[in-house]
Amino acid sequence: MSVTRGRSFVEVICEKYSPDNFPYRRGMGIGIQIASGPQGSPVKARLNLPAILVLDGCGINTAGEESDIAAICSHVCELDLSNNNLQDWYEISKIVSNLANLTFLNLTSNSLTGATLDSTCAASFSRIQRLVLNNTKLSWEIIHTFLPELPRLEELFLCLNDYRTVLLSPCSYPSLRLLHITDNNLTDWAELHKLGQMFPGLDTLILANNPLSSIADSQATLARLFPNLRSINLHNSGLSSWDDIDKLKAFPKLEEVRLLGISLLQNYSEEERRKLVIARLPSIILLNGSKVAGERIDAERFFIRYYIKQPDDDLPERYHELVAQYGVLEPLAVVDLRPQSRAKVEVHFEDKVEVMNIRLDQTVGDLKKHLRTVVQLSTNNMRLYYIDQDMVNTFGPEEMRYSMRALHSFSIRDGDEIHVEPKTK
Repeated sequence: MSVTRGRSFVEVICEKYSPDNFPYRRGMGIGIQIASGPQGSPVKARLNLPAILVLDGCGINTAGEESDIAAICSHVCELDLSNNNLQDWYEISKIVSNLANLTFLNLTSNSLTGATLDSTCAASFSRIQRLVLNNTKLSWEIIHTFLPELPRLEELFLCLNDYRTVLLSPCSYPSLRLLHITDNNLTDWAELHKLGQMFPGLDTLILANNPLSSIADSQATLARLFPNLRSINLHNSGLSSWDDIDKLKAFPKLEEVRLLGISLLQNYSEEERRKLVIARLPSIILLNGSKVAGERIDAERFFIRYYIKQPDDDLPERYHELVAQYGVLEPLAVVDLRPQSRAKVEVHFEDKVEVMNIRLDQTVGDLKKHLRTVVQLSTNNMRLYYIDQDMVNTFGPEEMRYSMRALHSFSIRDGDEIHVEPKTK
């Protein structure tokens, strides 16, 4: 039975970034030239190696010679190793420890579930500022082995790891600014409470596609847990109460909220959703990626009118705050701005007058056909004149000369007159 041989990090680099596959191009950030490696090294020719390496899906399972890595990759600052076959933290550490300028590492979809990690090995990642561990199914124990060794870590990605709970660490990590933990199975806010305890410096918390049922903490507790939170993403969560939305006000620095796809808002129109959320969250400047800008005043006045007929016991706290600001607002009058479709006019012919209810979407030619039986004239022998009762003393009759002109373009209203005269030879 044959076993498929894996590939080393060094082998893949030598193949992908050889002059034949990756021609050298001058220009800032494009790449630099590296001389041939030591004797016996796979580096047989100079390489055109950029500072950002993308090696996703290359079948890598080992590092290769560390001397080769140090010789050809010292300038690399970002490394994408997603979708490879890495299963050993020691092999990964051999790569990382020889990349002196590395600040970004992506290990998405490498099978690291059973791999063990000790603090000595984790220390080789100390320069990393952004770490992507999506779909690695890493345990929280492994995460907690990493965190004390990453003093510069600012962004951590833990998506698609099937987390149902969060293991609380005895330490906090204030350097972390962004936590991306979407597409897990977090339902209980108590687990997210732990995230606030561990990461007090969070600026951005992305929780999309977690079936979170409610926000259980008090507003005072939320303010203490997330004192620096500026942006929160709750797309497709299970929130079903306006009380949960109101609690978002507790985050003292909150500016951006994303709330698409939550069950609470499904029964509201698009306009209602946006205005009601904006009105409830006075500090936000971005909602679902769009600037609130000049919408706030209209949204807050809409909010008052929306709830004005509710029983006092059902009125949200925000209603009373806004009434104190704007006063009690009466519902807006409903004005039908649709164009008039029919008009009741007087048709004058010779000494006869007949009141007719005519359609305004027809043309002058259509009206002439309709009047044939009334005035006993053919359409070719008929002249029509329109008289606007409000303007008759100013402009007089207007001949309805063009057969294809629509009647609504004359702005005909009830009470106006149409005079019919035979053409004279």
